[in-house]
This record gives sequence, structure tokens and C-alpha cells, in this order.
Amino acid sequence: MGSGDTTPVGSTAGSEYGGDSRTTTSPGPCRGSFTDIPTMSGTPLTSPSHPPSGATCNLGTINPELYKTDELEGDLDQYPDDHIGRVWLQLEYHSDAEKLLVTLIKAKNLPSRLIGSINSCDPYVRLYLMPDERRYLQTKIRKKTCNPRFDETFGFQITARELEDRALKLTFYDVDRDKKHVVIGHVLFLLKELYPWEGKRMLRRDLEREVSLSPRELGQVELSLCYNENLERLTVTVGDTKQLKVDKELRQEKNEFQSRIALLQQTKVSKTKKTAVVKGSDSPSFNESFHFKVALDALDTTAISVIVTVGRKADKVVGRVQLGSFMFARGRALEHWNLMLSKKRQNVKQWHTLT
Repeated sequence: MGSGDTTPVGSTAGSEYGGDSRTTTSPGPCRGSFTDIPTMSGTPLTSPSHPPSGATCNLGTINPELYKTDELEGDLDQYPDDHIGRVWLQLEYHSDAEKLLVTLIKAKNLPSRLIGSINSCDPYVRLYLMPDERRYLQTKIRKKTCNPRFDETFGFQITARELEDRALKLTFYDVDRDKKHVVIGHVLFLLKELYPWEGKRMLRRDLEREVSLSPRELGQVELSLCYNENLERLTVTVGDTKQLKVDKELRQEKNEFQSRIALLQQTKVSKTKKTAVVKGSDSPSFNESFHFKVALDALDTTAISVIVTVGRKADKVVGRVQLGSFMFARGRALEHWNLMLSKKRQNVKQWHTLT
């Protein structure tokens, strides 16, 4: 992302773009030819007893400000039963400064932890420019509300050309009583669909649930990742396994297991390595490490695929797991990858479910 500047507007780095010493701003009116939110306008009224061509009794004009319940229209929309929230935000791009300004205005109808309560939610939001999920900006936590008001503006340094390949992701979290950060849902905006626009672009979008695929679990494998930026070396260690599920027709007295580790770059397999064959129970231990040459600027388009096989020819797949950037992975696999990137030259070990 450009120079990688992701600072809230109002800080020193963002003051030249109209910010001041505050970290929150009130959004201005929507300008330009693009908008997702309709506006109201007043119309003069005339007395019905007098035709327009004659004398008229002008009762004045309607002032919309007297009838607004909120500065954003559409607040009275009905929510479906499975609704998990709606968010309002404003986007503005400054081509001269190559900066995207995102004003998170508010959210409504976020789920409450207690049925019948509208206060059992302590939400906050993280903002990402996808596919990079290593860096994010974050709002303050709003206490005890399912209808939080944010009014916070953030700036992303990004060129107009980069906008075409990026997406803005907002992930909503709730801090529960045990101080656990629970994902509520997210919204995703493809910036190429919004650019170019004139002035400020006001958007309203419903939150989507985090996709959690639940295929048949086929056992677990312990993997360790380590990246050394000085050597441009990615190290993958395949450790223990647990309860590998082998089809009845493939079962033997002593099953022969093996793991294949594939390096994917730009969706293509560039290199494949294998562990030694391990005979024995359904929970074999491999404990082998493999090194791959990966440049630092190629990590966003890199993934590791681990496939556990069974059989003398190692041609029967038990299950697989793929770790990598947002282009390749989700959930725990993506979290493991990002944790490796944040702890360079350290071994980061986690268990993964084979699918």
C-alpha cells in the first residue's frame, strides 16, 4: 500500500489532509454524483382554494431538519430475523495526496449477548486494505451498545492504480465478559467498483457472517512456520498428528503415512517436498523441517499446502490444509500465517484440522 501509512486522520501524519488534533470528525454532507443514501428536499405548498395562476397563499417550505430523527436517512429500515448489523461509512479519495479517507460513522442492530437486551455488546471495528491483513486500523471500543456511534476517520496511503486491486474490509468484534474478542461479522467493499467517484461517497451495508466451513474432519496435524527475512527463507515443520481418519478399504495392520509439502506462488505449485514414510498407528509423528526460498515481497502471494497421504505408493489422500495470505487461506490457517509474519525468525507452532 504505497508507503504503508495507515494513520487516523487528525494525527500529525494526517493533519495536512484536513484533520485537526482530534481523532474523531463529524462527516460532512454527501457530495457528487454517486450515493447509496437518498436525500430529502422540501417543496412549497399552495392553498388548494386558489389556482397557481391567481393569488396564492404560500404556507412556506418544509424544513427537513425539523423532521429528521438522524442525519442519515434510512434508519427506519426493517431488519430481517437473521440480521447481525448494518454499518454506515463515508469514503473519500484525494488523488493529489494519494490518500483514501474512511470515515466510520455508526452501526445499528448488532447482536446482543443477552436475549432481550440492547446493551450487551461492547463493539469495535478493525479496518483492512485487502489482501493485506497484517496491518489494520482500529476504532475505540464502544461500551454497552448494539447501536454504536463511531465518527472516526482513518487514512490509507494508496495510489489510484493500487485502488483497482484492493478491497476495504471492516471486521466487527465484541469484547465479552471474559475479555474474549469475538468476531460479529464483516463487510467488504471492492474499491474498483467505487472508483472513480466525485467528492465524498456515502455507503450503507449489512454485515455478513464469517464463513466457517465445516467439512468432514479427517484428523489434525501440528505445523510450525518460521520466516527469516535476512535469508529470505520460509521453514515449514511437520510435527505430530492426531486421529487420522483412514477409509476402511485402505486400512492395514500398519498403515504407511507420508506428508507432501507444496509451495504455491501466484496459485501455481513451484516446489514440492516429502517427509519420510511413517508406519504404525493412526497418529504418526513426522518431525521434519523443510526450507523454501521466498522473497519478502512475495509473501502476500505465497501459500503452503500440506497433504497427508496413506498407502505404499502414498497415492491415497487422508486430508489437507493450506496456510497462506488472504488470497489462499481463512480462519485459523490465515491467523497462523499472519502470526508468523509478525514474529519473524521465530517458530510459530499450531494444530490444524485436515479437511
